[in-house]
Amino acid sequence: MTFEPEPLTFKPLLKKRAWGGRSLGESDGMPYGESWELADLPDSIPGGRSIIARGQWEGRSLDQLLAEHAPMVMGKVPLLDGERFPLLIKFLDAMENLSVQVHPDTAYADAHPDAFLKTEAWVVMSAEPGARLYRGIDPSITPEQFKNDILADDVTSDLLSFQARPGDCIYLPSGTCHALGGGMLVAEVQTPSDTTFRVYDWGRNQADRPLHIDQAMECIHFGPEPVDAPPPLVNADNAPRITADGVTTLVLARNEYFTIERLMVDEDRVIDVHPNQGPIVWMLLDGRCSMHWNDDQLQLQRRQTVLWPASLNNGSIRMGPQTGLLRVTPAGGLDSLMAKSDDRST
Repeated sequence: MTFEPEPLTFKPLLKKRAWGGRSLGESDGMPYGESWELADLPDSIPGGRSIIARGQWEGRSLDQLLAEHAPMVMGKVPLLDGERFPLLIKFLDAMENLSVQVHPDTAYADAHPDAFLKTEAWVVMSAEPGARLYRGIDPSITPEQFKNDILADDVTSDLLSFQARPGDCIYLPSGTCHALGGGMLVAEVQTPSDTTFRVYDWGRNQADRPLHIDQAMECIHFGPEPVDAPPPLVNADNAPRITADGVTTLVLARNEYFTIERLMVDEDRVIDVHPNQGPIVWMLLDGRCSMHWNDDQLQLQRRQTVLWPASLNNGSIRMGPQTGLLRVTPAGGLDSLMAKSDDRST
């Protein structure tokens, strides 16, 4: 089947979670805590591949499209391991705290073929008063002390935390101990892995949510972060910004895997979309937005994710001043090299 370039939308892959809220829905009384918006995971992960929701490829999976037309979708951005889309995009709705956890770092992933690197970032969409983001361990805490505190079921005082505000972006490189606090809805951008090691689960003690203390201790990074590490928390107060033609772009995260930018306008605007030799993932967090290409258009819904293929060069986006729109680009080529020079901590 041929591929005529068009924005690609997907059927959300909804995941039940013990800590989930209600904004993503529920099934049989169990809330959906995660909506996997764009996923292309291995066969070993159930329900880990996105299905295209509209257009000529409706009903086919993303991996089927990439198997036949990767250059049209990806441009010069390489597929992960030569076959998979290099990012996993989600929405998380946390009514309760997520587990304190860590994802494999490079050393652990290299030594364990069944474990995969996972670097991620959260963009806070809404936060209840007092909601907190947990990121990293107090540099004064030693590995021995932290393990003892895990065994004593008392790790919260060892964690660094921030009060969450809408618009915050928290960067979580692999090896960073972290937890999303309850009372938040966030957009999550990550490398495509579902390998998670829990060290503390806030007293849930559920058989289907075991702890992975030994594995986690091999992955967690202790001590101070490198002096040239990116800031752990970025928002409108400290994000690099570019303003041109009435559009302000905030750079919320940039690393060797992806870049996250937030676009803002002060009045209704039309923005031309020019993929820079790679695909763009658009996430509409709030407000109104429409996409236009050739003689077609797509009205985006709140909390909708769209993959704009690299070969679609003649489109535009219309957005208003209350629109919350993220532009996510996977690193590749020059972008990847530039990100590595900016972020040597991962």
